[in-house]
Amino acid sequence: MTAGFDDLVVTRWGARFQGRRFCCAVGRGGIGVKQGEGDGITPLGTYQLGGVGYRSDRISFEAPTLDCWPIHLGDLWSDDPRDPAYNHKVQSRSYRFSHEKLRRADPLYDIFAIVNYNWPDAKAGAGSAIFLHKWRKPRHPTEGCIAFDERDLVDILSGWTERSRLIIR
Repeated sequence: MTAGFDDLVVTRWGARFQGRRFCCAVGRGGIGVKQGEGDGITPLGTYQLGGVGYRSDRISFEAPTLDCWPIHLGDLWSDDPRDPAYNHKVQSRSYRFSHEKLRRADPLYDIFAIVNYNWPDAKAGAGSAIFLHKWRKPRHPTEGCIAFDERDLVDILSGWTERSRLIIR
């Protein structure tokens, strides 16, 4: 598969998008075929972005070709294979299934994009919450997501086009 100018290509060495190169972090398990929930692997393949969540109290953001929505207090992401809402955003103040809070005290999810790996038609246990998000620090491994410096992530998501794809090699 040939990558186009508007494709975000991610490798273990970094990323490129629209003629620019970016430092990024991938999963602690590297890039490969996902084995299941919690394996730390960033999944090989070609994907689309399913929307962007952002903290409106911390960042102002719009992307012309992506569905963007502000993160609210009770916004969660289910990572429990037993949950009927597995690998989806849910809204609750007290959720009985395992989940990640999307509105966090740290800046990790101040802005994030949903990668359509195992989403929206989720297979229980195949892996959840694969996002593009802010990094903790340069090249610090993730749990399977792809992480960038905030400015770079904003530039990438703002430049996303109808033709853009995420290609993880």
